[in-house]
Amino acid sequence: MNSIGKVLVANRGEIAIRIMRACREMGIESVAVYSDIDRTSRHVRYADEAYCIGPAPSIESYLRIDRVVETALESGCDAVHPGYGFLAENPGLPSACLDAGLVFIGPSARSMALLGNKTQARRMAVEAGIPIVPGTKEPLSDVREAEKAVEEMGLPVLLKAAGGGGGKGVRIVREASGLRSSLEQATAEARAAFDNPDIYIERYLERPRHVEIQVLADLHGNVVHLAERECSVQRRFQKLIEEAPSCALDGELRSRMGEAARKAVIASDYHNAGTVEFLLDSGGDFYFCEVNARLQVEHPVTELITGVDIVKEQIRIAQGLPLSFSQEDIDIRGSAIECRICAEDPVSFLPSTGTITELEEPSGPGVRLESGISEGYKVSLYYDPLIAKLIVWGRDRSEAIARMRRALEEYRIKGIHTTIPFHLKAMQSVQFVSGEYDTGIVQEIEHPETEIHIEIAAIAAAIVAGEEMAVELGGETEESRWKMLGRVGNGLHRAKW
Repeated sequence: MNSIGKVLVANRGEIAIRIMRACREMGIESVAVYSDIDRTSRHVRYADEAYCIGPAPSIESYLRIDRVVETALESGCDAVHPGYGFLAENPGLPSACLDAGLVFIGPSARSMALLGNKTQARRMAVEAGIPIVPGTKEPLSDVREAEKAVEEMGLPVLLKAAGGGGGKGVRIVREASGLRSSLEQATAEARAAFDNPDIYIERYLERPRHVEIQVLADLHGNVVHLAERECSVQRRFQKLIEEAPSCALDGELRSRMGEAARKAVIASDYHNAGTVEFLLDSGGDFYFCEVNARLQVEHPVTELITGVDIVKEQIRIAQGLPLSFSQEDIDIRGSAIECRICAEDPVSFLPSTGTITELEEPSGPGVRLESGISEGYKVSLYYDPLIAKLIVWGRDRSEAIARMRRALEEYRIKGIHTTIPFHLKAMQSVQFVSGEYDTGIVQEIEHPETEIHIEIAAIAAAIVAGEEMAVELGGETEESRWKMLGRVGNGLHRAKW
């Protein structure tokens, strides 16, 4: 058994604080690392100790494996937790930790390397009897091989980076004439983002649902899944909103997908927390997509519906302890939704930088906020625009949606643009509220032609109702009539941003 008394968190922002909180509750000290520009950040102030590891560019600080390991050793740490992003899926970090005598809170370098390469992961899935989206199982060697694959599977197809994620190195090809240029673009982006130019090709499923299964596996042979998360609210392959459980799954389908996820983990000899991602078509057929060998951004929604603290379980597994629960102990309770709050323009989704001049955070029943910002915090272009995650729980999905609306209306961030207005719009959209949505929902929310007609009809009805009420009251003035129509409950009240 590995005794862990002090953990270096090789990350920043809200996820670093999330991990440090789990450590504090377990009686474990935490060490933060930071770049020059992050010197006064919240995660630095929250940690028991903090050390600068380089200049603002991540390639000179947060991505420096040597500095992370050196700092862990110098500060007397027993273990390193990578969080997500940065080095979280770089096999070099667990390998370096092993060489230095440090415990890596995550999977082995071998498992990470296997699953980090999507073509290898697809071959593993096939061998394990898990259905995959039709496509190549090896990286494309040239455009001729890509053209041959397109001839066999037909258009449209999806070009994907074999060694990446986060929507980078991905291109949809709908016309054969665009295959060559798309392949060149995807290859260049993959090389720049992941230092790996390999691209593979698979059939493009039109508007599926994106459903993932959270899995935990210890070193004693216990592999448990924590049900699913719905991640279909995406823009350019970037997730914006997640919820658990999914409206698309019943008990039987959940069991089958959960078992497929367990098979993937067992086949790759994987230990610790991981997520197996699937695409689900309208007919109820699901296809293996990839395995994320790390903690996920959206892990809180799973925690809220199962009661399992995933980060604490990660630490337990790294210590050599068995899981604190079995599959039979997992019981889904209620519904949870997460909105990713990003420093981006809510319409164009372009990054927004500047100083946060005012901050008012939501709270109250069923609200959980994981944030890396504070008043006076300067948002830069050096790092991911994710600045906070707003998560709510409700006894059912309707209550969760109502609670998220309320929490979003309470949330105030001034000095920069954020995606809060988009999330509020999503929570009020017919598509999301109905639960009958897929990966095309963002386009419908951004261009809600049907909702525009519904809105106009609601306004017209409210005006008519107001006029009728004025007559009944013996003739109201124009001023008092519009005061009444603007009140909450009359269909015209909207939060202003």
